[in-house]
Amino acid sequence: MNNNFNKVKQVLWIILFANLAVAVLKIIIGTIIKSTSMTADGFHSLTDGSSNIVGLIGIQLASKPVDEDHPYGHRKFEMLAGLFIAGMLFVIGGRIIINAIDRLRNPVLPNVTIESLVILLLTLCINIFVSTFEYRKGKKLNSQILISDSMHTRSDIYVSIGVLATLIGIKMGLPHVIDPIASFIVAGFIFNAAYEIFKDNSDILVDKVVVDTDKIRSIVLSFEQVKDAHNIRSRGSENDLHIDMHIMTEPNLSVEESHELIHSIEERIRNDINKNVQVIVHIEPFSKKVD
Repeated sequence: MNNNFNKVKQVLWIILFANLAVAVLKIIIGTIIKSTSMTADGFHSLTDGSSNIVGLIGIQLASKPVDEDHPYGHRKFEMLAGLFIAGMLFVIGGRIIINAIDRLRNPVLPNVTIESLVILLLTLCINIFVSTFEYRKGKKLNSQILISDSMHTRSDIYVSIGVLATLIGIKMGLPHVIDPIASFIVAGFIFNAAYEIFKDNSDILVDKVVVDTDKIRSIVLSFEQVKDAHNIRSRGSENDLHIDMHIMTEPNLSVEESHELIHSIEERIRNDINKNVQVIVHIEPFSKKVD
């Protein structure tokens, strides 16, 4: 598990430097050519870098071993870091909207150059690489923070495409008012990314159902000794999944037989659902009702 956390940290460091390079380029060029949409996109990219830092802190805390005060471990710090990233995005989105409104009141014509368009296209290519790389690593390592962060970076791709189209439009003679309007669109993407990250991480923190109850019931009832199953619950994430349930067996089943049955159920669930799952089974005696 610690090795898994170390791999996540390595990915976050790589993505951090890539995001900072992209953000600095966009902000500098956006300021030079007086483009609010490109500058807004740059600040959006800057939050990608700051979210990587938050992710590194969250992973460091989540990697701490089980202790007396945290018998279930510290993994949920990774989700807390995701919520913090969502909060940062909401703040940045609000700032961009305020700046766009100010630019509508005090319009400035962006000085669009071929060089600025080339640089934006270059940063777009970097964003595509970063988002794809981070998402694949997140899936491979079952890391919620990497998946959340890649969703954030993915929104950068669509935002950059919009900004690129806006600047090309201004270069071709369209009214410069489309620049602050594009900033509103940028803010919309940021708010959407913030909501998705908030939802994914909060679902884990509030113990939303992770595995279909009928699927678990089907696995359990496939054992001949099990006559019924109820109170089936699941929570957690791909890397830290918990399932508990009540099963009913014949009353004369011995303690040793019950113990072996539970182990067999756990093994089947790990093979069919998730190898990282922790299963708790409560056994009850089964009795046929006589009408």
